Amino acid sequence: MIASKNSIVLCVCVLFIVLPFFGCRGQNTAVNNDYIFKNGDPNGIGKWYMGREISHVMGFQGIGWLERPEREKEENTSKLLLNMNIDINDTIADIGAGSGYHVFKMAPMAGKGHIYAVDIQDEMLEAIQTSKKKEKVQNITTIKGSSKSINLPEASIDKILMVDVYHELEYPIEMMTAIKKALRPDGKFFLIEYRGEDGNVPIKELHKMTESQAVREMQAAGMRLEENIDNLPWQHCMVFIKE
Repeated sequence: MIASKNSIVLCVCVLFIVLPFFGCRGQNTAVNNDYIFKNGDPNGIGKWYMGREISHVMGFQGIGWLERPEREKEENTSKLLLNMNIDINDTIADIGAGSGYHVFKMAPMAGKGHIYAVDIQDEMLEAIQTSKKKEKVQNITTIKGSSKSINLPEASIDKILMVDVYHELEYPIEMMTAIKKALRPDGKFFLIEYRGEDGNVPIKELHKMTESQAVREMQAAGMRLEENIDNLPWQHCMVFIKE
């Protein structure tokens, strides 16, 4: 049977509509709003945001790394906390607090305030609770976060600290929305990340961030870089405020 001219034209039109969908198969690439899913670094989760692949979360098995004796020398954590200009009455949240390395250093500095230790891993929160009882610290509260929220009340926090955690956030858009919401109007967000611009920093590339990448992502969240305090051995100390 010979197809009519109209039938042929109709078939060609259908092919132009359908082919783009089939052309995506086999590329291992998918797009979901602001996130892109594709193959990448073995240390990543195959999920990308603004050109950056998100890394795997360090599990509770890495507590020894967090509490390593040489950490003060490598990161100068004492200077980091001085950079935060902590007031005795401050309410501070440590997001991705891990074993509480920074939490227990901040607690006496904000002696009349309060420290919220937020983490998604029960084992990390249990480690903090154990240390809290052992050291008899009263102004620390552990909070179970989720991959999309820090689970803190709106406008309740003076300062938020996030040390080497942001690059692991599975949902950075949602988490930054929660962080911005929890900050008080004059609150500050201290984003600490290993310097991606520095090849001498002995950390895997996916666990570093450049200042320019961090600023792009924070601007998308409605946050503005107030300053990058450049006095730490390996890390950026970026201070962001609400736009």
